[in-house]
Amino acid sequence: MALSRAQTNSGESLISSTFASRYVRTALPRFRIPEQSIPKDAAYQIINDELMLDGNPRLNLASFVTTWMEPECDKLIQNSVNKNYVDMDEYPVTTEFQNRCVNMIAHLFNAPIGEDETAVGVGTVGSSEAIMLAGLAFKRKWQNKMKAEGKPHDKPNIVTGANVQVCWEKFARYFEVELKEVKLREGYYVMDPAKAVELVDENTICVAAILGSTLNGEFEDVKMLNDLLVAKNAETGWDTPIHVDAASGGFIAPFIYPELEWDFRLPLVKSINVSGHKYGLVYAGVGWIIWRNKEDLPDELIFHINYLGADQPTFTLNFSKGSSQIIAQYYQLIRLGFEQHNKHVLTL
Repeated sequence: MALSRAQTNSGESLISSTFASRYVRTALPRFRIPEQSIPKDAAYQIINDELMLDGNPRLNLASFVTTWMEPECDKLIQNSVNKNYVDMDEYPVTTEFQNRCVNMIAHLFNAPIGEDETAVGVGTVGSSEAIMLAGLAFKRKWQNKMKAEGKPHDKPNIVTGANVQVCWEKFARYFEVELKEVKLREGYYVMDPAKAVELVDENTICVAAILGSTLNGEFEDVKMLNDLLVAKNAETGWDTPIHVDAASGGFIAPFIYPELEWDFRLPLVKSINVSGHKYGLVYAGVGWIIWRNKEDLPDELIFHINYLGADQPTFTLNFSKGSSQIIAQYYQLIRLGFEQHNKHVLTL
C-alpha cells in the first residue's frame, strides 16, 4: 500500500491511501483526531506502511544504541511491556531485578560495598536522566555545605570539557548551574585534567569526566584528574568531587581495560552513570546512575510515596514508565556473564 500527502482547500494536511484496504474511504487528517473510527486492521496497515519510510535500525551505523537482541529477550520485553515500573508493590520481582542490576553494576565499577551491603543507585530512561540526578545530588550537597558555613550558595558551577554531550548543557541551563568548559585544542580533543582543575573554585559542585567522548570515543584521564584535584583540595580546604559520565565506556572499560583506574577506586569519584542501551546491549530506553555510598545522595532528594501501596522511596525525574528495558538489562547481565560480555565488546 502506498501513501501520499494532500491538502484540502483550507490548507489542512491529509494522509491519503493510494492502495488502501476497502475500509479506508477518505483521507485521514494529519494533525487532528479523525471524526470517525476505522477498523483496527486498517489502522495497523496505514501506520505500518508509513513506517516503511523509516530507516532500518539494523543498518543504522550513526547511532551508539543497541538495535538487536536475542528472540528470547524480545519475548520477555513483549510480555512485560504493560508493566508500570514504578508500581513496586504490584511488580515486586521487576523491582528486585532493578536492584540486582544496580548492585551488579556497582560491583563492576568497584563501589566500596560489602557482599551483604546494598548499592545506591537507580535505573533511568537513559544517561541524560542519570546525569540530571547526579548533578542535582552534587548541587544540593554543595548548597548544604555552603549554608552550614554561612557562605553564599546561589552561584554553583560545574567544570567539564567542551566535548561533553548536550545533556550536560541541559543540566546547567535547566537547573541554573554555570557551565565552565575546558576548551579543546588541536590534536587534543578531550578535557585536559590540569586545565580543568585550574577552573575549579569554591563554587564548583563537581568536575565531570567523560569515559568515551561522543566526538571520538576517547577516555579522559580520570586518574590524573583525581590526583590533581586531591592536591588542590588539600591546598584549599575544599572537597570538590568527580562525576564520571561513562555512558559509552562504562560497559567497555571494565572488560577490556580492567587495570585502568577511572571508577570508584579513585576516592573523589562519587557517582557514575552508564547507558544500558549502548554497550549494555539493551534497546533504547535504559540508563543507570550509581553513587559511591549513601552519604553522596542527600536524603532530601528522595521522595517517599504510599499511594501505590506500601512506602516506596523514589528519586527520578520521571514517574510512570515501562519495565521492559529493566528486565532486558537483567537478561543481558545474566545471559552473557563477564566472559561473554567481554567477547561481545571485543567484536564491536
